[in-house]
Amino acid sequence: MTTIDQNYLWIERLKFNEAGLVPAIAQDYQDSSVLMMAWMSRESIQRTLETGEAHYWSRSRAELWHKGATSGHIQKVKALYYDCDADALLLQVEQVGNVACHTGVKSCFFNPVRLRV
Repeated sequence: MTTIDQNYLWIERLKFNEAGLVPAIAQDYQDSSVLMMAWMSRESIQRTLETGEAHYWSRSRAELWHKGATSGHIQKVKALYYDCDADALLLQVEQVGNVACHTGVKSCFFNPVRLRV
């Protein structure tokens, strides 16, 4: 086993769903705002670790997706965590261009729900 393989052993602890994916939240590393949620496969996690830029799995296109490859709005990964159940990831990122959503805004979470309390 090479050194790089040993660095990836934690990936085996993750609980991927039946499609081989785990949910990943991208969060702005400076202001902690939640930018987006996407899915990651083993390959996208490894590519993220190798490049330092976020790679996800596109379920609609069924392919690896380098965030910002076409728009220029890449995500430089500053930190990566997995949760206590090992079934979700948190990426703290520097969002280049301050746009994470495909609609052209900073965060994908801009649709408020009115709560009855």
